[in-house]
Amino acid sequence: MNRRDVIKSLTLLPVAGDIMLEQYPAVKAITLPQDLHRDAFVMDGHTHVMSRELILKTDIGQRYKDGTVDLPRSKEGGLDAMFFSVYTPENYYPGRFETKNTFRVVNLALDQIKRNNAVIELALTASDIERINKKGKMAAFLDLEGGYDLYGDLDLLRSLYKLGLRSMQLTAHSTTNGFIDACNDVYTWGGINDHGKAVIREMNNLGMVINVAHASNAAILQAAATSKHPVIYSHGGFYKIVDHPRCISDEAAKAIAAKGGVIGVHFGSLFNNPKYWAWQRKNNPIRVQPNPQPKTPRILLTQDTSKTIDDVDREFAKELPFTYNQTIPDEYWMHVDQLAKVIDYGVNLVGEDHIALGSDLDGGPELPREIRDISDYPQITLALQRLGYTDQRIKKILGLNWLRVIRQVTEGKI
Repeated sequence: MNRRDVIKSLTLLPVAGDIMLEQYPAVKAITLPQDLHRDAFVMDGHTHVMSRELILKTDIGQRYKDGTVDLPRSKEGGLDAMFFSVYTPENYYPGRFETKNTFRVVNLALDQIKRNNAVIELALTASDIERINKKGKMAAFLDLEGGYDLYGDLDLLRSLYKLGLRSMQLTAHSTTNGFIDACNDVYTWGGINDHGKAVIREMNNLGMVINVAHASNAAILQAAATSKHPVIYSHGGFYKIVDHPRCISDEAAKAIAAKGGVIGVHFGSLFNNPKYWAWQRKNNPIRVQPNPQPKTPRILLTQDTSKTIDDVDREFAKELPFTYNQTIPDEYWMHVDQLAKVIDYGVNLVGEDHIALGSDLDGGPELPREIRDISDYPQITLALQRLGYTDQRIKKILGLNWLRVIRQVTEGKI
């Protein structure tokens, strides 16, 4: 199952969403105040990096002819920092290669950051981000998406911290692992089990950002309650707008905000455009959760020893780059103003201090018509202006909210 199939697969009976966003006509260009986007601190909470670099032996410092993220285009888009999200996908779990892949992709990220030191540096704290920006460079804040170890070995977690990992998604991407339920997989633990809480405590002690994207609703609520620090939901939509299980409930969003955390709004039509979801839904049959729930996550019940990691790499290469190439009829194609309306929904729900951007660029989202790649990031600023947002509110959403949470978690400062 490839990445798009995993994301679009359903295992929960959804409740019909009650908010329908209108489709916007072609957007008229307006003049961006000269210094707003350029002078704002801009940080993306979820950009996919290193998958193609690992498998296709490319360099993120070079401009790609395809995909949506590389360093030249990031600079053109005004990015000052990004969650440099390295990825261990489901492909590597059956052979139990998730730990090996995680360490090699983290090491590769460090190598590529060093190779491109003229334009980007690794940041371990918010103060690092600010120091790096003062030198005119982008900052990479290393984040893991996918299972570093399906059982959550704390020694491996500590080793990743020593390498420079400062943010981690708890679930094994869209898969329930040995300690936390994923939103679109079987529910084994009723949210998080005791070891999952131990993982959270260790991340708190280390000063690592806890990322609850892809977790079940119960798991998000329990993670927010367990953590002594703010937690983040790096990329997704709102369930009241699109009733896909990857979208966050109002209840969970409020729990994250109450803890001081931040919700990153995904750029994809699948999570933000009800008409697109209705069009796609016929290809995504709803699967009901088994009853009773399994006592062991299904990923731990089977193991495939017939393939080497090189075999898995060759299969994974067929999925790269993660870009969405299907032609979308005009009536279903989301415009950036609709994405701004989703951001506005979040602001009205939890407040302007708890909403940010988590694009999932190079992760395969069906981007708004006005956004081809990361170089078009200023389109978000324009769209928020058209909503009448003040400069200060826009700056919070563009990046200051991420910076605040990182400072609280990594430096213990409010």
